[in-house]
Parts: sequence; structure tokens; C-alpha cells
Amino acid sequence: MHSGQCFPLYLYEDTQPDDGLFATAGDQATGLTRRDAITDEGLAHFQVAYPGEEISKEDLFYYIYGLLHAPDYRERFKNNLAKALPRIPAVTSFADFAAFRDAGRALGDLHVNFEAAEPYMVTFKEGDHALINEAQNDRVKFYRVTKMKFGGKGKEKDKTTVIYNGNITMENVPLEAYDYVVNAKPALEWVMERQVVKQDKASGIVNDANDYANETVGDPRYPLDLFRRVITVSLETMKIVNALPELDIET
Repeated sequence: MHSGQCFPLYLYEDTQPDDGLFATAGDQATGLTRRDAITDEGLAHFQVAYPGEEISKEDLFYYIYGLLHAPDYRERFKNNLAKALPRIPAVTSFADFAAFRDAGRALGDLHVNFEAAEPYMVTFKEGDHALINEAQNDRVKFYRVTKMKFGGKGKEKDKTTVIYNGNITMENVPLEAYDYVVNAKPALEWVMERQVVKQDKASGIVNDANDYANETVGDPRYPLDLFRRVITVSLETMKIVNALPELDIET
């Protein structure tokens, strides 16, 4: 994130104390003041585009989020998007604006609250029944993950099967879940890449996803359920994206 750019709904700035001649003790308090990140000029541009309609800065924020997920927007402006910040057009009709806004709001809720999503009901491959006792006796050991991998042999990957560890194999992972791509990689594959035990070559520091699961979350099966939750999030995301209206803008 150190080299990234963030475009939030709100900005929080240090409150400047009032130390003028008539300031009171209460005026000296400091803290954070919240202001809208979207400018008045930006909102006015869209209010002019849809005369007679009520549009708030929050509406515009979610419209943008919905629009940025539209496949035809990404395709039409892919050359520009590869080298410059997105330019946000006003769609022709307010009905389409409202559709992108509502989709963006639903997507925002889904993506921010991904950990509250219901884990997708994959099929767990039946293994040694003695493992059930191991799961009950030592959950930390049973659910420990070092690196998830796809099923299949060699270069022929079977993405419907994910081997979580030596105890757990997930089957019937829906292929359409991999259609939700974030920064050129399916969200599910980001989970697989990050929920690992990996040592940094330069520093020698070991990054162990199980530490977060056990010590912070307090649930050793967190990486397993995270993968299943992101299946749900991916499927729901694509359902919303596929229902977006065609991009109709004046050229």
C-alpha cells in the first residue's frame, strides 16, 4: 500500500484548535475532523447531468465503485486505464446511474464485510476417519496450513479441487468463482497465496498465517473458512457485475 493511491469516501484530518482571543478551554481540544473526499465540484458535475434528481456524494461514491466493476467500461477504456487514473463518465440516463450506484453499494458492503459472508458449502473429500479424533483433540494441528494447492497432476491443474493440507481436501469448488479477479489475479488465488507459511529470504522473518488465525482470530480453521467465504463473495460479486446495465455514455 505504500506506493498505492486511495480514494476513500471520507478524509480525516487533524482538528486545528481555536487559540484566538476569545477561545475557551473547550476550543483547545484536538482530534480528527471528517470531511467528504468527493469535492463539491465533482458532485455538481453529476447534478447537472441529471437535473431534478437528488444525488449525494455518497451516491456518487458508490456509482463510481459500481462503474469500475463494469466489464464493458474496463474493456472500452483499457488502454487509458493501463497508464492513467480512471476518468468517470456520466451514463446517459439516471436509471442507469441508479443501477450502478445500487450495485456499487452492494459490492462495497460485500467486499468490506467479506469476513461475515457465509462460507460456501464445498465438498470435503472423505479420508481416514481417525482424523476426526485428531480434529477434536488438537484443532491447531488439524487445521494448520502451510500452502494450499490445486488438485490435478503436473501442469494440468484441477481448480475444482483445493488441497488445504494433509487432512483436508476441498472438492466441487465452482470454477465461476475464479472469474472475480482483483489486480490481475482471482481473489481465491490471492487467499491461497497469502494463507501460507513463508520465510522472507532477505530478513529471514517467517510469515505464518496460522499465527493470525490462532492468536488474533482465535480460530485455527480461519484460513479454511476464509477461502470458503471468498468463494461466496466471488460468486455474489459476479452475479451483481453480470446484472449491470450496458455502458451507455455520450461520446
